[in-house]
Amino acid sequence: MKKILIVDDMMVSLMMTENILATQYITVCASSGKEAIEMYRKERPDMVLSDLRMPGMSGYELQLTLQEEYHTIIPFMFMTADPNEETESKGFDNGAMDFIRKPFRPDVLLRRIANILQTVEQIQILKKNAGTDALTGLLNKASSEEELKNICRASMGALMMIDLDSFKLVNDLHGHAMGDKILIAFADIIRSAVRPSDLLGRMGGDEFIAFCYGLDDEAVVSHKAEFINDRLVEAAKKLMGEDMNIPLGASIGCVFVPAEGIVFEDLYKKADKALYNVKQHGKHGYSIYRQNQQINDMEIADVTNLSNIKLILEERNQKEEATVLGLENFRAIYRFLRRITRDGRMSDCILLVSLSPKEDTQVVEEVPKVNEEIQSTEDSSTSKMSEEELMSQEKTKVLSAEISEAFLEVLKSTLRRSDTITQSSNNQFIIILYDIQLDNVHLVIERIDRNWQHSNFYDKVDYNYEYDLIKS
Repeated sequence: MKKILIVDDMMVSLMMTENILATQYITVCASSGKEAIEMYRKERPDMVLSDLRMPGMSGYELQLTLQEEYHTIIPFMFMTADPNEETESKGFDNGAMDFIRKPFRPDVLLRRIANILQTVEQIQILKKNAGTDALTGLLNKASSEEELKNICRASMGALMMIDLDSFKLVNDLHGHAMGDKILIAFADIIRSAVRPSDLLGRMGGDEFIAFCYGLDDEAVVSHKAEFINDRLVEAAKKLMGEDMNIPLGASIGCVFVPAEGIVFEDLYKKADKALYNVKQHGKHGYSIYRQNQQINDMEIADVTNLSNIKLILEERNQKEEATVLGLENFRAIYRFLRRITRDGRMSDCILLVSLSPKEDTQVVEEVPKVNEEIQSTEDSSTSKMSEEELMSQEKTKVLSAEISEAFLEVLKSTLRRSDTITQSSNNQFIIILYDIQLDNVHLVIERIDRNWQHSNFYDKVDYNYEYDLIKS
């Protein structure tokens, strides 16, 4: 049964209105605007029926106050004995859904309120349908992002990106109809892993997102990851048979809010970095993003035969772009290529790209070069520097993260899938160009420059290149 808040400073009018509505609705009453605000917070009614002219706070002011507090349109109907048509017009201008003059007939009041509630219900259905993913019934990408912008600003909890590993193999081997069944089952499993009050959405394809209110415990995230992975394998075998050997699983990148910020766009990037870490270390697990703290490696899932091992080792959901690796993994590839290079049979090159801000650019951060000047602790008595000396040190200009990320995106999209990139600092990128003659490296550089010209930051930085063959 719908609940209606009735607000009127005239006690007789308030009681008469309540008697009319109590036959069909739950009613709560307030005799002033201030009391109505407290009652609304406590009862959260479906609509408000308010007298227009009240001492202290008018019906207009009550409506605006509530809508500013809850950042939403609240269904309001005004009632008044004022015969002035301008009063009615102002009520509609303020967003009232209807207006009724005192004295009113009970049947007219009931019919008008029924019309308002029906209209509100239809609007809510339309909003829900527009914001819902048709396949899974979860929030779609646009609705998820809109909700999360507000949630991350105001709530504590865990933002989690949840990716379905190896889903492409389901479509390739069993068809898209089976792929849809797996996505529906995966959505149901995630739904059962969070509370009804938590937010859950599908960002597209095999990517999902969740916000769990009040969660700041890594052990709970670990438990959720284990639960989702176990249930997913069970569901997949029911759908595709017990001999199903696709290494399905879930990878979760998590960031805690507000510990790592309150801006959704920034938090999303951090969760994505944590998710990338899981993908790089065997998948089927979780990773927590923490600023300035290396995320622990994840253990690869147990495997039982060579077929499963190959599926796990193979790259899935391949993108037509170069591979970006951390420095340690990049070093391993470089050393491997040096080992197998013999007698010129292989022709791989290493390319260093160094960026520097142009004069007068404002998109840099200045960082003191302290570490190079301070000696070891054994020599601390002679190496201590005064505050004035530290402040007067030469400073190195470091490009902003925004420019660095933009240049990395250009490198990824310009280079081949066989090429590998690592970022040694905000200003430097190291690239392995696989199977290329040294004379052709300048063509790669020209392509990079051509694509970088389309960036908003092209005129803000200079860059230079060094390259050489990888030799044993």
